[in-house]
Amino acid sequence: MRTALILLFLLALAALPGALLPQRSINLRATNEFIAANGWWGEFLDRVQAYDVYASVWFSAIYLLLFVSIVGCLIPRTAEYAKALRAKPVLTPRNLSRLPHHTSADDQRDPAEVVAAAKARLRGWRLVEREEDGGVRTVSAEKGFLRETGNLVFHFAMLGLIVSLAIGKMINYEGQVIVLANGSQFCNGGTFGYDSFRPGLRVDGTELTPFCVRVNGFEADYLPSGVADQFTADIDYQSGADLDTGTWRPYSLQVNSPLRTEGDRVYLLGHGYAPVFTVTFPNGETRTQSIQWRPVDQQTLLSEGATKFDPPGVTDPEQRRKQQLAVTGLFAPTQVVVDNVLSSHFPDLTDPGVAVDVMRGDLGIDSGRGQSIFEIDQSLVDSGRLTRVARENMSLGEQITLDDGTVIAFTDVQRWVSLQVSHDPAQPWVLGFAVTMLLGLGVSLVIKRRRLWVRATPTGGGRTVVEVGGLARTDQAGYGEEFSRIAAELSEPNGQRKD
Repeated sequence: MRTALILLFLLALAALPGALLPQRSINLRATNEFIAANGWWGEFLDRVQAYDVYASVWFSAIYLLLFVSIVGCLIPRTAEYAKALRAKPVLTPRNLSRLPHHTSADDQRDPAEVVAAAKARLRGWRLVEREEDGGVRTVSAEKGFLRETGNLVFHFAMLGLIVSLAIGKMINYEGQVIVLANGSQFCNGGTFGYDSFRPGLRVDGTELTPFCVRVNGFEADYLPSGVADQFTADIDYQSGADLDTGTWRPYSLQVNSPLRTEGDRVYLLGHGYAPVFTVTFPNGETRTQSIQWRPVDQQTLLSEGATKFDPPGVTDPEQRRKQQLAVTGLFAPTQVVVDNVLSSHFPDLTDPGVAVDVMRGDLGIDSGRGQSIFEIDQSLVDSGRLTRVARENMSLGEQITLDDGTVIAFTDVQRWVSLQVSHDPAQPWVLGFAVTMLLGLGVSLVIKRRRLWVRATPTGGGRTVVEVGGLARTDQAGYGEEFSRIAAELSEPNGQRKD
C-alpha cells in the first residue's frame, strides 16, 4: 500500500505539466508558440514529451505501475479479509489489565448471569462465549469489520476507475467544429467534418455516432463592463430514427447545458464573427463570401482572418492564380479608430468595422497543400507572388474600388459558434466508481474497529469478579467513551449503569 501511495503521488506530480504547459493535442498553435518563445528550454520540454503529458512514456509507466501495485496489494488483503471473516474472535487475554482499556468490579450475579447480560448488551457484535477452568466464563467480542470492507471497496473502486479511464481513452473521441449561425449544419458522419479531431487509440473515425446539428441563431448577453453573462445557441438536431424521417428537434444549447444524444455530448465552447464581403469583378459578376475570423482578444472579440476569392470566368490556371483576391485584416464588433488604427472596446455587435489589406495574386489554393483559413501564406507575399493592392478601414456598408475596377464591399456580419462533440462510453463507469470510492472512504473513516472481552470469575460467597478489557484496532479517538459506557453497564447488577 505504501508503494501504491507513492505512485499515486507521483502520478499527481506527473500530471502537473499537463495543467501548466500547453498540450499539443488540445492547442497545437499555442504549443508551437510556446516552444518558439522559450528557445532551447522549450525544445527540451518537447523532447521529454512535456507537451504530450498524458500520452508520454513516463506518465503511462507510472499509470501502469500504479495499476500493478494496487492489484498486488488488493489480492493478499482480500484473501486475508475473507479469512478474518470466517475466524472467531480471539481468546480472552489472561491478563486484561494490560490492555489500554480495562475495568474490574465485584458483582453479586453468578458468571452465567454476567455472560448472559454481556451477550444481550453486545448484540450486533461478533461474539464467542467460552468456559475456562474453575467455572470462569468469558465473552470475546469484535465489531467494526465494515471498516476494512469500506477500505477494500475504496481500493477496488480506484482500480475500476483506473481501468475505466484507460478504456475510455481507447474508445472515446472528441472533435471541434465551427458552424455559422445562419442555418448551417454539421453532421457527425466522419472526421472530414471537423476542424480538429482527437480519436482514441481504437478509433479510426469510420464508425462515428450519426447525428446532425443545425445552428439557426446565436445570442450573447453581456454586462455593461463587457463581461459575458450568457451564451445561447438556437439549434435543431436529429439522431437515430429522426435521420430516416427527416425530423428536426429544437434545443437551446448553452455553455453549461450540453446536448446529449445517442451517447454523444455536444458542447457550446465559444463564438465569434464572420464578416461578409461582396466582390464585384470588372466583368460585372459578383462573389459573396463569409468565413469565420478568429478572435485575438477574448474580452472585446477583436478578430483576425482572411476571406479568399477566385476570379469568375477565368479558365486558364496561370491567369487565375494571378487574379485571386484575399481580404485580410482585423474585425471589430464595436469599432474604435485612433490614428487610423482599428480596435474594439465591446464584444457585442453594435458598430462593426474592419481594417483590411486586399491582396491579389497567387493564394496557393491550387497547390494541393492545406492552408489556414484564417491567414494567407506569408511565403507567397515574400516571394512577390501575392501583393497588396489596397489598405482601408471600412464600416458596415462601405466599399473600396481597386485599380482594375474591382469593387469590394463590406456588406454584412454573421455569427459563428464553436461546438465540441465528445464521445466516451466509459464515462458512466468512471462516475460510478468515483461515487463508490467516496462511499468506501466514508465507511472506512467513520467506522472504528474494536475488540472487547468480558471475564466473569467466581470468588465464592456468591460474588463474582467482572473484568472488562478493550482494544481499539485503529488510532481513532472515541472508543474510550464507548468502552466506559459498556463496562459500566456490564459491571452493575441487572445491567444498570451508575450515575
